[in-house]
Formats: sequence, C-alpha cells, structure tokens
Amino acid sequence: MCIAVLRWWPQMVRPMRCGKALTTGFVLIGMFMLIMLSGLVMVQASMRWQTQVLREREQELIKVGLAYRDAIGRYYNQTPGVVKIFPPTLQALQEDTRFPTARRHLRKGYFDPITQREGWGLVTAPSGGIMGIYSLSDKTVFKTKGYRGELQHLNDKRYYGEWYFIYLPQPVAVNAGTM
Repeated sequence: MCIAVLRWWPQMVRPMRCGKALTTGFVLIGMFMLIMLSGLVMVQASMRWQTQVLREREQELIKVGLAYRDAIGRYYNQTPGVVKIFPPTLQALQEDTRFPTARRHLRKGYFDPITQREGWGLVTAPSGGIMGIYSLSDKTVFKTKGYRGELQHLNDKRYYGEWYFIYLPQPVAVNAGTM
C-alpha cells in the first residue's frame, strides 16, 4: 500500500493502492517472448528457403551445362566433311550457318543460374573453337557427393567454377581386319 497526500486537502491523508503486487509486467514479458519466438521461427524459415533456392540453382546449372555440352556435341558431329570442328562462339550454337538452312543446336542462350548473369567460362579446344563451358562463380558447392554416371566428374568439387561441362569426341575405331 502507498500513502498519497492530496494537495488540495493537505490535512487529509488516505491510503491508496499503487498496482497489483504479483501480476505487474507479465503481459509485457509474454509479448517480448512471443516476438522473440516468432523471430527465431522466421530465421529458421529463411535458412530453409535459402537452402532450397541454392539446391534449385544447382540443378538448373546442371541442366543448362548439359544442354550446352550436348549442343556443342551436335555442332561438332554435324560438321560437313571429314574434319570436324567445334563452334567458334556460343552464338554459333543458336544459329549454325554452315548449311543452306540455318540449324539451331541450342534454342537460346542461358544465364548462369549461380551468378544470375550472362556469361560463361569457355573451355577452348586444342584445334580451336569452344568444347565446353563452366560457371564463373566462386561460391562453394552445396552438394559435393552422390553424382553418378555422366555427372560423376562433379563429385568432390569445392566451387561451382570447377564444374566443367565439356564435350569430348568419341575416338573413331579403325578396323584393322580389312587390310
């Protein structure tokens, strides 16, 4: 109990309650706890969202890299004549003018899904031309193991810039029994 003195009646003193003894501030503390808990939930949700976006970008990089590799292979294998050549530029994959009617080995040029920019690292062939691409990103890889088959070369790579998508021509078998 608090004692309050009324100013307009100074001779009169009366007891007055100044608040509840045990329940003061519990609602405020409860609200702070609720805000803190909702903040933690939002942080966890954003971390999972970021992980999901990174996984999707990795899958997109693989899809685009294989599309470029396959387009380079088609360009190389459909070269008229005996001597096969690689495309001189990536734009040559979109419109191959070596034929009477232009051929498209790649429908469109793709952005790098990791850097979100146009432009790729180019792997040049020893005889000239482009035989593969790679990402220009220096970010660390999310999935480092578990690739099989044609993607086995992606295992144990630390950066996306180490993921090369290269077309390697199959050697032509020479039949020695025809001589």
